[in-house]
Amino acid sequence: MATRWPLLTKTITCQNPITFKSMMMNRVFNDFTKLKSILLLIAFTTFAFASQAQKLHVRGGVNLANVSVTDNGRVNESNQLTSFQLGLLTDIPLIKSVLSLQPGVIYSGKGAKVQNGTEGQNGYFRQSFNPRYIEVPLNLKVMLPFAKESGLFLGAGPYGAVGIGGKVKTEGRLIGAEYNFERNIAFSNDDPTTFDEEEGTGLGVVRRFDYGVNAMAGFEIKQVVVTANYGIGLAKLQSGTTSSEDNNNKHRVLSFTLGFKL
Repeated sequence: MATRWPLLTKTITCQNPITFKSMMMNRVFNDFTKLKSILLLIAFTTFAFASQAQKLHVRGGVNLANVSVTDNGRVNESNQLTSFQLGLLTDIPLIKSVLSLQPGVIYSGKGAKVQNGTEGQNGYFRQSFNPRYIEVPLNLKVMLPFAKESGLFLGAGPYGAVGIGGKVKTEGRLIGAEYNFERNIAFSNDDPTTFDEEEGTGLGVVRRFDYGVNAMAGFEIKQVVVTANYGIGLAKLQSGTTSSEDNNNKHRVLSFTLGFKL
């Protein structure tokens, strides 16, 4: 039984080979542009860490991950998957004690799960999709101090991410027999020469590069930083799809983290 994501697979067909070639060349150009932006963001973050090392803080926490299932970007709450993140961030002051730029490098688990039927009964099926990314956020952070070295904060900004691993796990029961297996997630660069192999494979094959926007809020008390963050993916997961077409099949991640200033 193939490990395909039954609810989120979308197939694109193109009858005209000239149109198909043009479409694929546009996708390659767009992905190259996005990749260049991600690399520039990583380079900027590396420079920021080197120059602002005294302002570093490490954080970790829980990710409540999901994948949108409608064209307007809504999620099915029952598909929520619990994962985690661990990262290193820094604050670059723009206006002392009030406004800063916060880049970071985060190891982050995303994905979703789907379940049909009741566990132990015939027809039961459960599949979890849990890709792992190296994510580089770049948030503008506004501090609302209420004491020395303490205060509330709000922030927002873009992120870029590169897929580095992950698993698709499947279990179920069919005709009285139980099955349980897993496979590694394969990441694609949307190479047009492998389009036919990638299309229709569900979330067992996803595009490697993700990007989107973050909104965050939290508070700092001296060396402790508590943050709630919501990440909205703007790139479709399915290799071979057009991200700007609609907001279906994109990452959505609500995270709660605890950080410590170094």
